[in-house]
Amino acid sequence: MRFLTILCIVSAVSALHAAEFRAGAATSNITPELGSSINGGFQDGKAVFIHDELNARCVALDDGKTKLVLVVADSCVIGRGIFDEAKKMVNEATGVPMENMMMSATHSHSCGTAQAVGQSEPSPIYQRFLARRMADGMRCALDNLAPAKIAWGTVDVPQHVYNRRWKMKPGSIPPTPHGVTTDQVKTNPGVNNPNLVEPAGPTDPQVSFISVQSVEGKPIALYANYSLHYVGGVGPGHISADYYGAFANRVGELLGAEQQDPPFVGIMSNGTSGDINNIDFRGGQAKEGLYGRIKIVANDVAQAVAGACKTLTYRDWVELGVAQKEVKLGLRIPTEAEVEKARAVTKQSKLFPRMETMEQVYARETVLLADFPREVSAPLQVMKIGELRVSAIPAEVFVEIGLGLKKRHAQTFTVSLANAYHGYLPTPEQHQLGGYETWRARSACLEVDASTKIVAGLEELFEKLK
Repeated sequence: MRFLTILCIVSAVSALHAAEFRAGAATSNITPELGSSINGGFQDGKAVFIHDELNARCVALDDGKTKLVLVVADSCVIGRGIFDEAKKMVNEATGVPMENMMMSATHSHSCGTAQAVGQSEPSPIYQRFLARRMADGMRCALDNLAPAKIAWGTVDVPQHVYNRRWKMKPGSIPPTPHGVTTDQVKTNPGVNNPNLVEPAGPTDPQVSFISVQSVEGKPIALYANYSLHYVGGVGPGHISADYYGAFANRVGELLGAEQQDPPFVGIMSNGTSGDINNIDFRGGQAKEGLYGRIKIVANDVAQAVAGACKTLTYRDWVELGVAQKEVKLGLRIPTEAEVEKARAVTKQSKLFPRMETMEQVYARETVLLADFPREVSAPLQVMKIGELRVSAIPAEVFVEIGLGLKKRHAQTFTVSLANAYHGYLPTPEQHQLGGYETWRARSACLEVDASTKIVAGLEELFEKLK
């Protein structure tokens, strides 16, 4: 009987490894129309020119038993409703479970508005269009599934990541828009500011990436992850995918993957970059023209990744898996007195209902937050790709959180702004320092201990996938 049990186990394992590994990739155009809203700033923007098309970039993996789909969309932020609508459409058409899809936004500040942020309001027509086009991209990637091999790796590109939160000399930090005078750090303090002391946190120079090829060695897709907020430097009113789109194009060129059928798909996801940007506040960067720094960053990262690809050993099969859970997070809701005071401040705007000053902008945020629920349910997700673990957090995650996960898990990286959007995610320690990312607003209203709860939830998922 014992011999029979062992034989069954061996037969099952052999059958699993005999399964064919497949991969497919596709892009889907999600460019909004001219005249539509562009978010990412305190004032709304309007699209007047399309510098480069926006896309949802998709890669599908299949180990013969489990299918996974990873999608990165050129958008500042995308709410859960849109992601879930796209996932539902794919599930109904293909049978792939919704929890097997990891969808995220790049956080480019030069894309169409998909969710109300700052003073930008989304068009319901664009929201429906975005959901449909992302679903189309996923379905095309699944349709393109073909025998493949896979590898993953990392490479450091430290010269383009800077912590944007700075400790300053005493007395040099002004009151917040809420009138708070206890902030110990200033976000984006200005280049060569004489009051700079030191960055308030670290950076993560590592680019993690997954590469899939055909069995003949032809590149199919490359999914990368870098903890860099975005780059910027686009023209006024320009629609652009920022360095994420430039990287996708450049890495394809460097891998010799141009003019393929189906086309190669390069993908860059946003890592834990809630407090990281591309500005050297010590003044070590040369000034560039429009799109100049985007091209520099994209090329440097693509060169490093393409070079690292040459050192990889590809496998013809790995086991896939996924685990997901919901975590309840409290919100920092204003008191009735704070709301009444804020409402009076908003009425001081000469352009009401549009706000002019930072004090008015944050007063409006206070009024809007009064109608928010006391807590939200945030989806957490971890995908297993062989020994690699890819986690997803629905927020702008501070770099310390991603570094902590990497320290505890040998092969992992984190995708931010994934599957939903719940604003900034500082650590409790960074909350105590204050700064822009902690100022209460719809984009920064999670409870102080939210990151602790999220990390604990992710650790449960890591354990489940062992």
